Order: sequence, then structure tokens, then C-alpha cells
Amino acid sequence: MRIFLLFSLILSFSFFAEAQLSETDLKYYADLEDSLQNISQRVFFSKKEKNKFEANKQFIAIWNEVLKDGKSMQYPFDSLKKDVSVLMAPDKKFRIITWNIIKEDQTHVFFGFIQVNNSKTVKKGIFKKETTSQYEVFPLVDKSASVKTPENYISDPSKWFGMLYVDCIKSDEEFYTLIAWDGNDKLTQRKFIDILSFKPDGTPVFGKDVFKFPGKFAKRIMFEYASEVAMSLKYNPSRKQIIFSHLAPNGLDPTLEGQYQYYGPDGSFDALEMKKGKWFYEPAIDIRKDKDKTDNVKKPEPNKQTPVYKPK
Repeated sequence: MRIFLLFSLILSFSFFAEAQLSETDLKYYADLEDSLQNISQRVFFSKKEKNKFEANKQFIAIWNEVLKDGKSMQYPFDSLKKDVSVLMAPDKKFRIITWNIIKEDQTHVFFGFIQVNNSKTVKKGIFKKETTSQYEVFPLVDKSASVKTPENYISDPSKWFGMLYVDCIKSDEEFYTLIAWDGNDKLTQRKFIDILSFKPDGTPVFGKDVFKFPGKFAKRIMFEYASEVAMSLKYNPSRKQIIFSHLAPNGLDPTLEGQYQYYGPDGSFDALEMKKGKWFYEPAIDIRKDKDKTDNVKKPEPNKQTPVYKPK
């Protein structure tokens, strides 16, 4: 028995060691990260829109070079995370990298990649395992400008509805729930609860019919509100709920209904709760129950609010 345990530990260590990046790999990715960091200053801080997009072409080209090797999924790119969202799935099946450029008219264009690890490990005897590598990279091509109904839109990476992903939740079913932000325009901003699943061949699909929400047949949920206010949208793991601010027009004027530049949090909260593979809407929840530090939110004053997440 002791011999078996010792052999198992040695095997585990060897698998762990193989998964680590070598010093050569680390140096290679660190150099590319430095190149990305240098170009990012022009992508996100150039005064002229033309210069931003010219620099962005180089930015995309280097990311293509970086991501073509499956080992790059193990490199964190921490120095870029101030301006670029680098989000790993909880089970490490994929990593999604997104960023945005603000145009002169204050609209936003999004870019990104999704790295997918479809590798499978199969037992080949008592002590032997064989891993079949199936690693793919998909560029994300933002087509949101041509999409009229974002909540009903289902797409693959080539026709992606662009947004900046900030959190990932693994459900009990075969899909992932993503929380995202979109600066939209000078009047409103938006937040999304998006769904990512995979076809049998490994191709990512954005949007899925998993929401039970009154008055909606949505494939993703969109919240639109005034550009100068902040909305809370977070997953609470202790409750197993996505908790979000209830949005309403600022004031009692009925003519403001549907004019989202006047919308903001009214101090109450709603939630989505996972039940049998679906997200069910739960209105007017009491956030004082099972409270954690993320629930300590006071009623906001719209005139004093700034966006919670303000990417470059």
C-alpha cells in the first residue's frame, strides 16, 4: 500500500511539473507581455481615434502570436489587467480576453479572443494516462453595432456582441454565465448577464435560452441605465444568486419610462437563482439575509455616482 501511495505521489508530481511553464517559456511570454504593455499605452491613451485603431492592429497581432501556443493559458499577463480583462473559467476550460476602445463619439468598440482547452485525459492502464490535446483560439469580432435586439441574439465568435467580461460563473449544467460591462454611448451604459456554451466540435456560442424572466424570452439579460450612475451586478456564492440593483427612472414622471438615460438604482435589489439548469428571476430580495461584505450597499444618489467599472 505504501509503495502504491508513493508511486501515486510521484506520478502526481510529474504531471504537475509538466504543467508548469519553463524558465524559457516565462521569459518568452514576459517579453511579449512587455511589448503588449508598451503598445497598450497608444491603444488606450492616444488622443486621436485614428492612432488608437492603428496601434490596436499591432496589439491584436501580438496577441495572435502570444495565444497560438496552448501553454500561454498558464501565463497570467498581470501587468495588462488594468486595461484588459483576462478572465479564466473556474474549471480552466477556457480563458476569455477582452478590451474596448472609446471612439470620439463616446461609443465603444470591443475586441478579444477566447482560448479553449478541449484536451481530454484517458486512462491507459492502472498507472498510465494519455492526454489528447485539443487547443483552439477564436478571435472575437464585434458585430454589436448591427444588432437591434441584443437580448435575443445568439452568435459564434465571428459575430460576437461585444462587451467586456468581468466575472465567470460555472453552473451545474453545460454552460457558463458571464457578467459583463458595455460603455454604450455618452447617454447610457449597459451591463449584461451573458451565457457561453460550446458545440460538440468545441466552437463557443454566446447566448442561450436559460432565463425565466418576466416579460422576456431572453438569451442574455441586459441592463441599461444612465452613464453617470453606478449599478451593482454581482454573483453571491453563499446565496448562489446573481444579485443586481433594481433600475427605475429618476423621478415619478411616467414619460421617462423607457428613456434609459434617466434610469438608475432605486435602492432595492432583485436576483437570479439557478434552479434545474435555469436562471429564475427573484424580485425584491432582502439583502440583509445571509449578508456578506458585497451586500453593504446604501441607496445611491444618482448625481454623485460614477461607473463601478471604468475601462480605458
